[in-house]
Amino acid sequence: MTLPWPRWWTWFDLVSNFIGYMPFGALVFGALVRSGGSARTGFWAAAVAGTALSFAMEFTQNFLPHRVSSNVDLGVNALGTVLGALLGLAVHVRGWVEHWQIARDRWFIGRSAGGLALLLLWPIGLLFPTPVPLGVGQVLGHAQELLAGLLEGTPAAVWMDGWFDPDLMLEPLSPFSEFSVVVLGLLAPCMVAFTVSQRGWRRLVLVTGAAALGCAATTLSTALNFGPAHALAWSTPRVLAGIAIGCVLGALLGMMPRRAAAGLGLMALTGLVILVTQAPADPYFADSLQAWEQGRFIRFHGAAQWVGWLWPYVAIVYLLARLAAREEPVPVIAVAAVAEPVATPAAPLLGSGDDPSWVAANAPAVAPPGTDPKMPE
Repeated sequence: MTLPWPRWWTWFDLVSNFIGYMPFGALVFGALVRSGGSARTGFWAAAVAGTALSFAMEFTQNFLPHRVSSNVDLGVNALGTVLGALLGLAVHVRGWVEHWQIARDRWFIGRSAGGLALLLLWPIGLLFPTPVPLGVGQVLGHAQELLAGLLEGTPAAVWMDGWFDPDLMLEPLSPFSEFSVVVLGLLAPCMVAFTVSQRGWRRLVLVTGAAALGCAATTLSTALNFGPAHALAWSTPRVLAGIAIGCVLGALLGMMPRRAAAGLGLMALTGLVILVTQAPADPYFADSLQAWEQGRFIRFHGAAQWVGWLWPYVAIVYLLARLAAREEPVPVIAVAAVAEPVATPAAPLLGSGDDPSWVAANAPAVAPPGTDPKMPE
């Protein structure tokens, strides 16, 4: 921390480092408070954890080629963590977490954290340039290239013959295939949402929200790569028709049971991965990837890239787990039977003015055991 100010720095690096650690501080604080810890413990633990993580990453960069550690990055990361913890503290004090829990219970079922995490990560994966709008999951070619590099020069390299050809040119997708990628790319998150949400009008809202988030993330990705003037270049008539059909199908399937939604989601994800794997990378797509890898978006490149690559496969595993899990039993409230009280004649009250002999003479007669008082002897 005593080193002088670095020679090379940009405002973009400072802001991105500051904002990047704010969610970490807020999440660590929220996790500790929700686990029963005090607000003070959660705040200081979040601040120390964020600073320690930043220090470990900056220290590791000393041993990595083409990377330079910076004390400014460490300080900015620590400040971002503290601000995130302060925001978490404000949310905790104002009771917004309880309000969120009430809203979550109304919209989603219990144990829905995994599905909600997938839904939140889906638009982040769309920030990485995709060959077709909403077409996440194109990782097979990169996996083949990585595996070929690892096996090069080994006896196992012959296994890659005929399986990976770097000079192989894929045929462009047909108009119908491109249309199908858009439809399946929108239906996939909708089916994930249906497996953790309550049936009814809320699912229609989730379908609309998925379409809006998908369009917004694709527009932002296009603007970052080709400039704000071309932000809507992706919205061709075919893509817009695919989004509209996906919304209609999602609305029609909104009342299906959660297990059926998981099964249909598996089919949608499988078809999406198969089609996206066959999509080639056109020159504009390759140029956009080069801009991400070499330009100022390199700090966001890794996270968005991996999320976009792996999201469909993680969603498939999650839906398989939902299908294998048992349905949560509906709680049955047992109502205890309450016997009606039997009215009994009130015993005569002895007051100060009552005559005991008169009370004994007018007391109701009690039938002897084994006899019926209604039948004359």
